[in-house]
Amino acid sequence: MASTIVATYSIAACDLEAGQWGVATQSKFLGVGSVVPWAEPGVGAIATQAYANPRYGPDGLALLREGLSAEEAVERLTAADDGSEHRQLGIVDREGRAATFTGKECMDWAGGRTGSCYAAQGNILVSGDTVDAIAETFESSSGRPLSERLLDCLDAAQAAGGDSRGQQSSALLVVERDGGYAGLSDVVLDLRVDDHPRPLEELRRIHALHHAIFGKTPQDDWLDVDTELEEELRDRLARLGYDGELADAFFRWAGNENLEERVDGSERIDPVVLEELRRQS
Repeated sequence: MASTIVATYSIAACDLEAGQWGVATQSKFLGVGSVVPWAEPGVGAIATQAYANPRYGPDGLALLREGLSAEEAVERLTAADDGSEHRQLGIVDREGRAATFTGKECMDWAGGRTGSCYAAQGNILVSGDTVDAIAETFESSSGRPLSERLLDCLDAAQAAGGDSRGQQSSALLVVERDGGYAGLSDVVLDLRVDDHPRPLEELRRIHALHHAIFGKTPQDDWLDVDTELEEELRDRLARLGYDGELADAFFRWAGNENLEERVDGSERIDPVVLEELRRQS
């Protein structure tokens, strides 16, 4: 078999109201995020694993783009693959329809479960409780951000037993049309922990870091920069070596700290940015 064994658990899912599709996964495998997760906004999300066929990702998205359902895409991909009995695959399509496939030759425990807007699957697991935990966690968390729901699914899966060989890597991919950096990318999140003794904890840490840098605080929660706060900002920026006009100094500091997405002039300030400036100065 030429493909790589990606013994893992995963969930491919979507939030139709938010216009987001995503995949979360964990495995005793180096760099699981380079193989398993695939997604395209308005099209679908795909997880490919076991003796993984990475071409299921781009080829599957192409089929979904043509209008095939998740079930039809699974059938088309596996029918054209001589090694399909060694594969595992989960797909959610543009309408939230889901399908999961586990080949007969996948190593125990292996199987999957689907519901509205999700496909959960895993192989070489301690038991089927792992997949059930993913499904139940997703079903009970509607209304929360998709990325948080997917992280909770991974934690629940691990608590239920997880990969029978242990942990090594994890990944979280979420896409939304123009939802990424500066509104110029469809990738909201593409976070990967390639090799770590506690990959789920590390994935949560970098997810929190990503939110701190690229997240959005509602405009109603921003603070007006009055005379007192303006003086504080000037003083703190000067301590850090940023002199000159407040707007320019503030933007240069924010840019150097990768916080430019949280800045919009100098008349109002995101409290997250203010907290970071105070911490540094």
